[in-house]
Amino acid sequence: MHHKVPRPADRIVALITFKQYQFYILPPALVSTSSPVNVAYNIDNTGSVDTRPRDSESDVSLAGSQLEECGGPNTAEGLKFSRAEETCNEYQSRVPLKNFIRADPSYLKTLGQAHSGWIFGAIAELVDNSKDAKATKMDIFVDIIQLKKSRKDVPMLCLIDDGQGMNHDEVMKMVSFGHKQSDKVDTDRIGKFGVGFKTGAMRLGRDVLVLTQTTTSRSLAFLSQSLNEGKDNIEIPIVSYCRQGQLMEVDLSMQSEALAKYNLKAIKDFSPFNKYLIGEKAALFGTGTGTQIYIWNLDEWGSKYCLEWHDGLKGGSSFHQGDILIQSKRTRSRPGQISQKVPLDYSLRAYLEIIFLVPRMKISVQRTLVKSRPLSKFLTQTVVETGDILRRPVELILGFSQLEWERANCGMFLYWHGRLIEAYKRVGGMTHSADVGRGVIGVVDVTNLMDDEDGRVWVHNNKQGFQDSEQYACLEQWLSRKVDEYWDNNFDALELNKDNCVFKPDHEWVQCDKCRKWRILPTDFDSRKLPLEWFCFMKPFKGQCSDSEQKMAPGIVNVSTKRSGYACLLKDSNDKKLEGDRKTSGADYKSIKYEDAKIPALKRLRKGLWKQ
Repeated sequence: MHHKVPRPADRIVALITFKQYQFYILPPALVSTSSPVNVAYNIDNTGSVDTRPRDSESDVSLAGSQLEECGGPNTAEGLKFSRAEETCNEYQSRVPLKNFIRADPSYLKTLGQAHSGWIFGAIAELVDNSKDAKATKMDIFVDIIQLKKSRKDVPMLCLIDDGQGMNHDEVMKMVSFGHKQSDKVDTDRIGKFGVGFKTGAMRLGRDVLVLTQTTTSRSLAFLSQSLNEGKDNIEIPIVSYCRQGQLMEVDLSMQSEALAKYNLKAIKDFSPFNKYLIGEKAALFGTGTGTQIYIWNLDEWGSKYCLEWHDGLKGGSSFHQGDILIQSKRTRSRPGQISQKVPLDYSLRAYLEIIFLVPRMKISVQRTLVKSRPLSKFLTQTVVETGDILRRPVELILGFSQLEWERANCGMFLYWHGRLIEAYKRVGGMTHSADVGRGVIGVVDVTNLMDDEDGRVWVHNNKQGFQDSEQYACLEQWLSRKVDEYWDNNFDALELNKDNCVFKPDHEWVQCDKCRKWRILPTDFDSRKLPLEWFCFMKPFKGQCSDSEQKMAPGIVNVSTKRSGYACLLKDSNDKKLEGDRKTSGADYKSIKYEDAKIPALKRLRKGLWKQ
């Protein structure tokens, strides 16, 4: 390679390029035939680094020959390499050496162990990324694809969103093992640790292809254990294109054309994707933006896969919707829990119904829309408790859930940045008895408490629990006190009718399929009459999407009554009656007395509920 020697005005005598190194020969302070010179160097880390051992003398001789090409050793425009070598050695002796590590491909498998206890945590990582990308909809489904070499049909997990997409730099951050956090404050952003994509994808399968598109770019990234077998460093092929409408050209500012061709060939050789299939998937973007993730060679559970999937029935009821299940269908272990009816532990649809505190994104599982179920809007006898923990404000919504009572469940649902971190956490008397607190559900967002001002976060990096910290210990104590008070005030003297009537929540809610805001239904409206797609202008709201979302005021206790559409099976069944004086809101509360009825009373004792 020939290098032109810059003029003295350029303040550089020679520029040498050798592999990923660039050497800058700087002019001496005094003009002399024997003055030492300073040598600066730069290492280009953007390309792949050859880690093979080399003979230092052969490298030096090659560099020397390149230097002599700059003008020759004895010309006025040249430099003797021996002098440059001596000065370079002097310079290096003054500069401390830096040690860099390499990542063995086995580390990819290690990453997946972050979600070894619960595979839905891996899917949640990818759902979080879509939410952070401001996606309005996301499709999750299992498709069948044929491997090129074995010609075998295998399942492939697909996750597709319509978010903002990623440019080349953002793709590099995504596949890097951690990255610097942005200085921008985004209270709604869930991703904090820079490892979610890698840990999630590598838990679900051995190989993953990412196809992403922004308004000005399109990129392909391939994170693969199959590609890296037998290598001593992880290789991640990435190809980026400049986008002008539907016209795509290789982005030469990010990679050379040769590197782009090499990476694209690696993707085609080690994945089921060829140029036609890549083009077919890219066409799904249309003129918009988004990200598509395809994972195959899925993790196995014995002779089967860890995931089990079912397609829904067209025109079927909600009980016949498609779903993705955990093969083992085991209930997660929680202190004090005896119930085995916890669908969110093994049903992806049930988990995604409550994953977000305020759901806005439309999520489909096996091509069937998931109906979001914000827990705080599906409770009866709700109470909003506020307080300070370590001088930080906390708000807790407590209430009774008929559904969870029937399943013998209870506990707190802890959210962080609006994302569910811990479910059915028993506190207070719940931890000592299966009956104490039965049906009581609490919902609390602990973002203010778990995020320190110095940037430290007291949440596990797999987002499935909290660290053992002062904040968490104080939160447990506060929740225990509030839950016990709620149970004592509302369930010490409780009378139920013999027919076990079913009661509606304090308020029934419906979500607009356009603005994604929640609206309260009137008490006399039968929610079963709502269409599958409902909008704000429809009955019974008859409003506009611009109308503000309705919220329940803090400090109010609502006691529900039996309402239309939820009648008991027997016509002469008795209404529910709560003993004692309580604050109520509105005219919803009715206490109807039946003196002649013999109603078995229930009293809460230390060991649970017993009939008298």
